[in-house]
This record gives sequence, C-alpha cells and structure tokens, in this order.
Amino acid sequence: MNRALVIEDDEVTAKAIVNTLTSHGFDVQWAANGRDGLSAAISGDHDVITLDRMLPDFDGLTIVSTLRSLGILKPVLMISALSDVDERVKGLRSGGDDYLTKPFSTVEMIARVEVLLRRPTAGESERHLSFGNLHIDLIEHSLSRSNVHIPLLPTEFKLLTYFMRNAGQLVTRTMLFQAVWGYHFDPGTNIIDVHIGRLRKKIEGSGSPVIQTIRGSGYVLASQE
Repeated sequence: MNRALVIEDDEVTAKAIVNTLTSHGFDVQWAANGRDGLSAAISGDHDVITLDRMLPDFDGLTIVSTLRSLGILKPVLMISALSDVDERVKGLRSGGDDYLTKPFSTVEMIARVEVLLRRPTAGESERHLSFGNLHIDLIEHSLSRSNVHIPLLPTEFKLLTYFMRNAGQLVTRTMLFQAVWGYHFDPGTNIIDVHIGRLRKKIEGSGSPVIQTIRGSGYVLASQE
C-alpha cells in the first residue's frame, strides 16, 4: 500500500484530498500546518506528498526546498490558489515535482499523484518503454510496432512517451499541455486533438494499444479488448 502525506491547512480541501487518496488505496497522514508537515515529511516513510503552497508556520516553498537540501527526494505535488505562471515556476524550481492550482478536480489530482509515483527515482536510468506491441527506445528516439519501425515527429514522440509512461491511467489535457508543450494553462486550441489524431493513425492496428478519449476528463492509452 502506498503511503501519502497531505500537508494542507484548509480542512475542507484536506478532507477532499484525504478521502480521494484513501478511496484509491492509499494510507494517508494529514498535517494541518507547515511545522507539523515538515516534521512528518522528514521523519515519515511516505511515497508521495501533496503540499499546500500557503501554510501557517512554514510555507510550501520552504518545506520542499528544505526536503531537497536534506536529500529527501520523495515526489511532491504542490497545490495552491496561486495560479500565476511565476508562482508555478517558483514551486517547481524550489523542488516541487508538479503543481496543481485550486480549485481542482480530484480526478486530476489523483491522476497527477499516480503519474508521480511512476516516475523513475533519482539515479535510475531509463531507456526502453513497452506497452502491448509498442516499443520505444528513449535514447535512439525510435518507435517500433511488432518490430516494425514507425517514424514519429518530435512532438508525436514526446506525446507517445508520456502516454506509455502512464499506460492504462487517465491523463488530462492540462497534464499533456504541461508535459509535452510546456504550457501551464490550456491555450484553448485543438493542438492536442490534432497530434493525437495523427498519432492514432500511426500506432493503432490489429492488436495494438489504442488512445481512448474519456469525454470531459482526458485520455487513456489502453490495450485493445
């Protein structure tokens, strides 16, 4: 069972996060202020931390930067009402692994937590990704389907790599914009739809995984039934 630490001073928000994580099988500890949160993060054996940006005692930036200075590399999802791009950048540069703005969907929150848990830890190397009959070489930037090479454009490769790292899991449009295009907002264009449409034509075939659209939520790379 994965263990999560929720550092959040707002009780309503904390309960929403705790209940969502618990319903997905997490063992959850809640700290309601920065001092208790930092102590729990240092002493506890957690797999992931959700961290509010604005807290009593110590703010989120202080907590995450302190953890990194101590060599504690457990993944941290920062959650904040501060939605400006500059604030997001501060959170990530301080050591946060991802940044989610309030108000947020608990569906997206749990999806981001699951993505963080699947990331390679510091020091691990990663070269190959496989799902179904699709195989990616991250060094050569190449894709094969049933041992047949399939050429991809750079953005298509980044998009498929993200899907394969999170195969079987929901990824939202916001997550794709951040991971593939570096946008911390939805620009309101159809750029994702265009690239997914092209990618589907290249990878989908008999027995191949499919990129499913989950209406109103996002996408899932799934095996064919």
